[in-house]
Amino acid sequence: MRRMRVEFTINGRRRQFDVEPNQLLINLLREKLYLTGTKYGCGIGMCGACTVLVDGEPVLSCLTLAADVHGKDVKTIEGLAEGGKLDVLQESFLEEGAVQCGYCVPGFMMTSEALLKENPQPTEEEIREYLKGNLCRCTGYVNIIRAVKKAAEKSK
Repeated sequence: MRRMRVEFTINGRRRQFDVEPNQLLINLLREKLYLTGTKYGCGIGMCGACTVLVDGEPVLSCLTLAADVHGKDVKTIEGLAEGGKLDVLQESFLEEGAVQCGYCVPGFMMTSEALLKENPQPTEEEIREYLKGNLCRCTGYVNIIRAVKKAAEKSK
């Protein structure tokens, strides 16, 4: 296979890579950029653990080709905190105990980040609907929903 050059912004920093046409974004993030916060869960787009933002939209990195982010802005869980300070969503997840094993949390946070940009004051029903593609086996979702609501309140 012929390698191709991709250039994109990752967490505010412009980067270039030569990638195989079939290379997945999750593998580029984890293996070349060492951004291991993005988790490989199911590999078939069913769990949401690998969610990142591409141009502000939640995208499953296990189903996205690295070549598809050429010229785009990609944000991972590592890009939420600024200057070593957690953002309001990260703080709210900690305060509400929405983190147990933590494996699904990066995907939930990135999806929630997109939700709060789109709808800064969502109802509980809207949060549940937006997060329906993210699965968690530990928390039962109650604390995650509370954390997103708390982040929305803090951001008023």
